[in-house]
Amino acid sequence: MNQVSNRIRGVIQSDIRRMSRECERVGGINLGQGICDLPTIRELVDGACDAITEWKATYSKFEGIDLLRERIARKVERFNGFKADAATEIVVTVGATGGFATAAMATLNPGDEVILFEPYYGYHYNTLQMLGVETKFVSLHEPDWSVDFTELRRAFTPKTKGIVVCTPSNPCGKVFTRDELEKIGALCREFGAWAYTDEIYEYIVYDGRKHLSMASIDSCRDVTITISGFSKTFSITGWRVGYVVADKRVAHPIGLVNDLFYICAPTPLQWGIARALEVGDEYYEKLAADYRKKRDLLARALTEAGFQPYLPQGAYYMLARIPDEFANDVEAARALLEQARVASVPGSAFYVGDGGSRMLRFCFAKDFESLEEASRRIVARARKSTAAPSL
Repeated sequence: MNQVSNRIRGVIQSDIRRMSRECERVGGINLGQGICDLPTIRELVDGACDAITEWKATYSKFEGIDLLRERIARKVERFNGFKADAATEIVVTVGATGGFATAAMATLNPGDEVILFEPYYGYHYNTLQMLGVETKFVSLHEPDWSVDFTELRRAFTPKTKGIVVCTPSNPCGKVFTRDELEKIGALCREFGAWAYTDEIYEYIVYDGRKHLSMASIDSCRDVTITISGFSKTFSITGWRVGYVVADKRVAHPIGLVNDLFYICAPTPLQWGIARALEVGDEYYEKLAADYRKKRDLLARALTEAGFQPYLPQGAYYMLARIPDEFANDVEAARALLEQARVASVPGSAFYVGDGGSRMLRFCFAKDFESLEEASRRIVARARKSTAAPSL
């Protein structure tokens, strides 16, 4: 019988995608996957449509069209606080997920070790598994998802070639501080490891916090591979356009991998995003303000329904401890889906151990009307389940 490769063994469909399919089955409201089904801005749509009508639909350079890379470089300097050469240090990729995959393939070998903070994003873990990279896990500690640096140092070994820093974090919403990033950078320098920073939620931070890019810290710049994109910022999760910023000695190999596996990111959509990057700061300010309102709305509903939500510092996800009525996270997710027609994701999807077995993850990247309705359903289900039986 023809074989299936060993690298795919053990890789299964993520609970995030599975719960989206289940949500479709029951006609529910999807607070599971970060689909971000919100309207996007006119500039973005017009830019892409103009590119199509002007026949700008052929392959771009594998590192992306010049205009987009130039505007990313300008954005990185203004917002992220460090300079990047548009010609040699930026690669436009097929989403931030493609950015991480190409960066990992260009810098890691089978048997290398990479550290993941737990709870982790499953696509980071599974990508490393597919590449034959060993993963080690260091806990982020509740309730503020702090890092124990004694524990982190113990995780570094001579085999450690990287650490993934997702800030703001999916799934817990942690925003890493300067002190934390400096300490992580020092460990990377000591052990000769890369810091892969996933910053896709960089514009979505709350309560007066500011996003800090690790590469903006002088002592960390040359050990950092910055990964980001536009899916979350412009509500275009299906467009699949992201980017990597790194020193040119590694950016070029990342570009070669990007060429080999993807050829290039979708060219007309690159033109659309280049135009969208001209919007003013008020767009980003409103984006974060709206998400803060949605975060607080959902947190109130979950609390009323007997959950214990961990208020995220950034991103648009919320982990919440489940009420005692549920045996575990899978049972809780199933009950919400079947009884309230609201999809969530079992917390165990983000842990290798049992740390997530009493948690669910909720996504609040919805329009206000949908989120309000989902909140009502969650509360109504809880009230019904706790009501005394009629005589």
